[in-house]
Amino acid sequence: MTFALGPALLFCPADRPDRFRTALARADAVILDLEDAVAPQAKADARGALIEADVDPERVIVRVNPVGSADFVADMATLSQTDFRRIMVAKAESPKRLARIDPRFRLIALCETARGVARADRIAELPRVEALMWGAEDLVASLGGTSSRKPNGRYRDIARYARSRVLLAAGAAGVAAVDAVHLDIGDAKGLAREAADAAASGFAATACIHPSQVPVIREAYRPDAATLRWARGVLASAAGNSGVFTFEGRMVDEPVLRHARAVLARAGDAQAPA
Repeated sequence: MTFALGPALLFCPADRPDRFRTALARADAVILDLEDAVAPQAKADARGALIEADVDPERVIVRVNPVGSADFVADMATLSQTDFRRIMVAKAESPKRLARIDPRFRLIALCETARGVARADRIAELPRVEALMWGAEDLVASLGGTSSRKPNGRYRDIARYARSRVLLAAGAAGVAAVDAVHLDIGDAKGLAREAADAAASGFAATACIHPSQVPVIREAYRPDAATLRWARGVLASAAGNSGVFTFEGRMVDEPVLRHARAVLARAGDAQAPA
């Protein structure tokens, strides 16, 4: 599956228009946030900033407040006055409510509550949903917990389960999956580990909250030279073989070839099939 906006998606508060262009220059796409990053008293100003924004709408996602809230209604009324047509719906839970959103908008559903994760498969199947994202902190809060991570910085089992469930739901529906943010800005090593795992597992992108995280994510998603050589070589060998064959001592069948195609697609290689 293709997702043209990855791999590094940078959140930017929608009430900080002075940062819009800088964020777009540094990341692959920007998530202008009308929800958690904006204080209630600043939301009206944030909406005004979106109306006045002069940035490429094709590289912008606008995170709106949860469906059913008064803020969501105000968000959508604002967006109808702009060219922004891709929204990330915070705390997505109800497929029926999502289906009733103005059909002009493409949706990225943020499954970050127990109900949202439990319904991820149904949400992913909605026609205008082009991606699912998951969120750890709101999920744990919805369960009455206090932290998504263990003292060593690794995710607790419930967060790992939610991550896997959202990825599987997205894959089954043929839409992209976006991995959650790494909140510890100074932990570049942990971010690199998680982003590399995301890329290898099938996520199309990883969201982030600080520009310094963008190059770490890009590097994690970019296949190294040895992996690229392997992918090109195995696909070249496949052209002269039918069925199962051996390449560099390893049995190769269709799933392995699909892995190779995915590597080339991540690298933007011209040999990758469209």
